[in-house]
Formats: sequence, structure tokens, C-alpha cells
Amino acid sequence: MYLFYTPQLHPLVLQSDGTQALRGCLSEEESAHCVRVLRHVAGDAILLTDGQGYTYNARITAPHPKHCEFEVIDFDKQRPSHDFYLHVAIAPTKNIERLEWMIEKCTEIGVDELTPLLCHYSERKQVRLDRLEKIILSAAKQSLTPYLPKLNPLTDFADLVSHATEQTRFIAHCYKTERRELRDAIVRGASCLILIGPEGDFSEQEVELALSNGFAPVQLGKSRLRTETAGVVACHTAVLMNS
Repeated sequence: MYLFYTPQLHPLVLQSDGTQALRGCLSEEESAHCVRVLRHVAGDAILLTDGQGYTYNARITAPHPKHCEFEVIDFDKQRPSHDFYLHVAIAPTKNIERLEWMIEKCTEIGVDELTPLLCHYSERKQVRLDRLEKIILSAAKQSLTPYLPKLNPLTDFADLVSHATEQTRFIAHCYKTERRELRDAIVRGASCLILIGPEGDFSEQEVELALSNGFAPVQLGKSRLRTETAGVVACHTAVLMNS
């Protein structure tokens, strides 16, 4: 079943005595997909999510390609796919399509928060958050994930590492210094922040700053990975080690 995104829904608006059904309307974009593309008609069952973990079984009451109306039958709070919080901060790639691919895959795998990172060697210093948010939404719907990752604006490296509050913090770099494998460094159940650098890697000063702020140096295997590949590997490794 296809998953439709309806952020305005929340179970608290349901009548406590159950005498009044929860009704709503899909956005114009979701309505077009529901009615024009999927050809749903009145009475068809659809599945909705608010992006905060709730899913809603609903029935179409008034199909319209611009404002499709529905009635909620019941709802359920889904458990997160993992019992820890995963934050990946990554320097945007010069080819923006590579970053978009990485964000799509991390959303499918189960990242909780994403931060584009502005570093000393960054080749891209601007990102379109609206475009990335659409990719996140599409990936979440495709994978039937009722949780939307939080997307932060482009953030300066020093600001992020200086204010990080995650229980475990890692910086993946390629310098020939002592580094643990990420899979061995992950602490099961602990909130986690992983930094992934640009194509030219983090500067030595950035690595030193991260280490002084409680970040542990890690590697993601024996091969040197592209930035976007490293992001996916880091996300998958953290989720796998907590599964």
C-alpha cells in the first residue's frame, strides 16, 4: 500500500468519546498522486502518516485531484526501527546528485537527523533545503517509514562540533593515524553523531578540533570511499550494530 504524508494529522484531535470521526484533506500534490496517478475513488482505503511515527488507516470520502478528502478509521503509533538516535553530518558533494542519493538511502536505512556540513575543503557551500526535504519525504514514503528525519540547514563545522550533545561522537577521516573501525566503536543504545568530510577530507585543524570536543576518530573499512558512499556506510553500520 502507498503511504501518504499528512503532517496536519495528530491523534490528539480525535474525540475522546469516539463520536466524531477525524476528517482531513490531502495536500494538492498528494491529492494528485492519489486520484490522478493511483486512480483511487470514494470508499478506497488509504494509509497516512504524519511523519512523527503515527500511521492512520483512512477511507476516501471525496476524491479530487487537488483536495482529496478522507475519513480516519483508526490509527497506531509505530515503534522506531531502532532504539537509539542517529545523526549524520556530511559535507555536501560538488555533484549535488551524489548528496541527494546519499540522503535518500540514509532515510531508507533509518537516520534520525541530517546536517549538511560546511568544512575547510568544501567544494559546495550552498544547498537547497527544499529540494532535500522532498527527497527525504519521497524516500520515507517509498520505504513505508512513518518517521521523517530532521534536516538541518548548512552548518559550520566548528559550530557543530562545539555544540554537539550526542552521547557518542565520531569523525571519519583518512589521515594515517590510529583509528578504530566504526563497527567496533559504536555503543549500542547510545545516541550517535558521525561526521563525514568533503572530497578533500577534513583539514588537520578540523580533526584536532573534533578530538578536543570529544569526537573519536574512526574508519569505515580499508577502502577509501567517496563522500556519499561513506555517509551510507556510516549510517548502515550504526543501524546494523544497534539491531
